Amino acid sequence: MTAYSTIVRATHLLTNAAWFGGSLAGAAALNPAAREGEDARDRAEIADAGWRRWGPVQGAAVGLHLLSGIAILVDNRRRVVEHRPTTAAVILKTALTATAIAVSAEAYRSGAELGDALESADADPAAGKRARDLTKRMGWLQWATPATTAGLLVLDAYLGEQQRGVAGLLDQPSRLGRRS
Repeated sequence: MTAYSTIVRATHLLTNAAWFGGSLAGAAALNPAAREGEDARDRAEIADAGWRRWGPVQGAAVGLHLLSGIAILVDNRRRVVEHRPTTAAVILKTALTATAIAVSAEAYRSGAELGDALESADADPAAGKRARDLTKRMGWLQWATPATTAGLLVLDAYLGEQQRGVAGLLDQPSRLGRRS
C-alpha cells in the first residue's frame, strides 16, 4: 500500500464520516433544538441558520468522497472486475452512494421549500398546508441521509475485510493459549 492509497482511503472514510455525522447531528440535535423556537418562523430560521453553516462542509465532504471513491475504484479496478464479491459490493456501494446523494439533495431542497412555506404560512392557507406536508416529509427524510451513509460505512468495512491477508491474531482464538 502506498502513501497515496492511504491518503485516498483516509479521505474517503473521513468524508463519509463527516457526511454521516453531520446529517445525524442535524436529525438528532439541530432539527429538534430548532423546534424550541418561539414560533414557526423562528424555528425555521434557527434550523436554516444551522444547515446553511453546515451545507458547504457537507458539500465539500460529498465532493471529496466521490473523487476519492473514483480513485479507489481505479486503483482496485482489476480486483473489482475479477472478484465477484467485490464486484457485487462495489455495485451496491455505487447505488447506495447515488441514493445518499439523492436524499441529501432532496432534504436540502425540501428544507429550503419548508422555510419559504413557513414564512408565508400566516398569510396564505395553501402555504400553511404545504408547510405541514413538508414537515411530515422532512420527518423521515432527515433520517434517510444518515441511514444511507451508515450503509456506505458498513460496505467500506466489508470491502476492507476482503483485502486482508492471512487470518490475524483475533481470527485464531485456539492459538492464543498455545506456545510454539
